[in-house]
Amino acid sequence: MAVSKASAWSVGAVKVAAVIPAYNEAANIARVLRPVVRSPVINEVIVVCDGCEDDTAAVARRFQVKVVELPRNVGKGGAMMAGVRHTDASIILFLDADLVGLRYTHLRALVEPVVRGEADMTLGVFDHGRLATDLAQRLAPFLSGQRAIRREVIEDIPELEQTGFGVEVALSRYAEKHRLRVVKVPLPGLAQVMKEEKAGLWRGFRARMRMYWEILKSVR
Repeated sequence: MAVSKASAWSVGAVKVAAVIPAYNEAANIARVLRPVVRSPVINEVIVVCDGCEDDTAAVARRFQVKVVELPRNVGKGGAMMAGVRHTDASIILFLDADLVGLRYTHLRALVEPVVRGEADMTLGVFDHGRLATDLAQRLAPFLSGQRAIRREVIEDIPELEQTGFGVEVALSRYAEKHRLRVVKVPLPGLAQVMKEEKAGLWRGFRARMRMYWEILKSVR
């Protein structure tokens, strides 16, 4: 069941949906959902379990959000688009499922410029969270998974669901090509759990290499 509530925005009735793609994030997703479901700037929350093999869906349902369970792993781009198809919101806020330190102020900062018509897309950049994730985003902010986007922008990008971990690159390249208004939003104190921490050093390293490969394919 979707969570829907009155918005605190002073401008118009604009529906905002948070879409959270997740693959085996049972240990982390509750920490993300707690502030999201209580935020007055978000009307609907959709968790997309991308072929999960753990209890991610069960944990998400404790928060009474809409849970979409994909029968097989289709990759991050496919999971994100599955979430978009399950809402009629005009603004989509994408969030990673393994964030650490997410607060209401982060959510408002990401959504507000798009709701107010000051941006077509916002791009969240970690700031003073963890050294490793801070550094990665300073070097390549276009890889951020934290962004709010107008729905029509997402729907206009061809084959976005085929991009896997290259989805952020595809979004950023589209924005640059079409000269969209993109606002970078600092997210103080926010970080992510590293893949090596989730799966162990070797499996995490392999997952990271797969992610980098999909990103490299998307920039060709």
